[in-house]
Amino acid sequence: MTRLQVRKTYKLWIGGAFVRSESGRYDEAHGFNFPRGSRKDIRDAVAAARKAAGPWAARTAYNRGQILYRAAEALESRRDAMGVPGDEVDAAVDVLLHYAGWTDKLHAVLGGVNPVAAPFLSFSLPEPTGVVGIVAPDAPALLGLIAELAPALAGGNVCVTVLSEKNPLPGLDLAEALGVADVPAGVVNLLSGRRAELAKALAAHRDLNAILDAAADAELSAELDRLAAETIKRVRHGGAARSYEDATDDALERLHAVIELKTAWHPVGA
Repeated sequence: MTRLQVRKTYKLWIGGAFVRSESGRYDEAHGFNFPRGSRKDIRDAVAAARKAAGPWAARTAYNRGQILYRAAEALESRRDAMGVPGDEVDAAVDVLLHYAGWTDKLHAVLGGVNPVAAPFLSFSLPEPTGVVGIVAPDAPALLGLIAELAPALAGGNVCVTVLSEKNPLPGLDLAEALGVADVPAGVVNLLSGRRAELAKALAAHRDLNAILDAAADAELSAELDRLAAETIKRVRHGGAARSYEDATDDALERLHAVIELKTAWHPVGA
C-alpha cells in the first residue's frame, strides 16, 4: 500500500494565529493552495497590530534584539523548508541578525542633545512610528520581505504585511518560524492574496501609520501615495533588496523611515 503524503495547508498569520481568510477564497502557487486575503482580513490584522503596538514598543531595546536574534535562529533551523534557494535564506538570516544589533543603538545614533542659542536644553529621542504596512516584492520573496520587516521591528514597530502575489509561500512559511521565536502575537501579521486589493485596503486604513512599498509597481505606488495622503501616513518606496548588502548598506535610511524623533525642551540656568 502506497502512503499518501499529507499536503501542507497554508493559512494567513494574524494576531499570532494561523487563520483562514474570512472570504473562503484560495489561489494557487507552486502546486499549493494559499488563502486569498480580503479587506476584512486587513482590518483584523491592523486591529491585532494596534493591540500589540504598545506592549512591543514598551519592551527594552535589548529584549527586542533578543527576539530578532531568536527569529534568525528559528529561520535558519528551517533553511531547507522555506521553498527558496539556501543562499537567500542565509542572507535573510544575516539581515535579521544585523537589525537585531541595531535595537540598542538607535538612541545613540538617531537621538542626542541639540545645541541651541538660548537658555534651554533640547534633546531628541527616537520613538516607533507605530503600525507599519509592508507591501512585499514578488522576488526575492523571502529576502525582500525580511529587508522591510527587520528594520521596522528593530525600531519598535508592529507590521501588517501584504506578501508576494506570485510566490507568497515563503512568507507564509516564515510565520512558522516566527511562531516559535517569542515574537508576541500581533507584532507581525502576514497576508497573502491579490496585491492590488490588499495593498489599497491597507493604505486606506486610518489606524495605519506608515507604508513601506517594495513592490516596484509605479501605478500602485501612485495610488498608495494618494491613499496615504488622506491620513498623512509616512510612505517609503523602494525596490526589492536582492542581497544582504542591499538590505543593510542603507540601514539608517530604512530605520529613519519607521522612526519618529520626539524633541523636548527644558529651561536651564537661573
